[in-house]
Amino acid sequence: MPSDTYVTASPEWHWMVILYFFFGGIAGGSYALAALIYLFGAPADRPLARLGFYAAFPAVVLCAPLLMVDLTRPERFWHMVIQSERFLPMFKWWSPMSAGSWALSLFGAFAFLSFLVALAEDGVLPIPALGALHRGALGWVVLGIGSASAFFLASYTGVLLSVTNRPIWADTSLLGLLFLLSGASTAAALMILLAGRRRSVSSPALHSLYRFDDWVMLLELVTLVAVVISLGAVASAWMNVWGALLVVGVVLAGILIPLLLHHRQLLGNLSVPVASLLVLVGGFILRAVVVFSSEAIQHVARGS
Repeated sequence: MPSDTYVTASPEWHWMVILYFFFGGIAGGSYALAALIYLFGAPADRPLARLGFYAAFPAVVLCAPLLMVDLTRPERFWHMVIQSERFLPMFKWWSPMSAGSWALSLFGAFAFLSFLVALAEDGVLPIPALGALHRGALGWVVLGIGSASAFFLASYTGVLLSVTNRPIWADTSLLGLLFLLSGASTAAALMILLAGRRRSVSSPALHSLYRFDDWVMLLELVTLVAVVISLGAVASAWMNVWGALLVVGVVLAGILIPLLLHHRQLLGNLSVPVASLLVLVGGFILRAVVVFSSEAIQHVARGS
């Protein structure tokens, strides 16, 4: 069904939701990267992994209030997870909002546990026994479930858009993958920025993270092109300022220039931090364009 036949009203999401999408991607991406480094990397790579855990928990802590504040009735947010009459847990597997609320809660719990473990391993929290949560079979369980919920959170926002009957959002099934790759890329960029201030992070681990971010950015670019192609005639909705912002802010500033800076070091010692900042800005702009461009179509329809 072409999107111009859709009659659903715009959800009228604002900047709070964009920030929620952005920080949710960083939170999920940071945790998943940290868990992979911790489980499959060398012991010398663990200081870098801990940076991911340090980034994931504060980012997910920001998500809940951002999501609640944007609701018409913020005080009723708990109705997404608790039955209002029986005060029992409520899970609607068929509802993306219900599944997302539970995933956010589950991920938040594991992000908090791993945050505490990272503090203990760095000697900030004097509870060495916490390290057992990341070691042996228990470590595989904790980091495995945490990573699964992290992947879900990083891609969930794009999937949520895809199942919403709105122009652009419902015209492609690739938004979940696009947001997942963007979350991984922005998370890697943030970890690279944080690593610049910690001497304990080994150079080989950091170099591997650079290469990882390069590959993810390339995959993100390919996926973005695939999104435009999959939209077909609906892609004409981006033949305006939103499309220009997508090209300049995401493709050029958020992907191509960071790739060039990583490989050419055009700015010397500033190349890496500038590249990382551009990736973060590009990830934010991507979500703003995807959400607000569809919202703009609704506003035009109202004025016609």
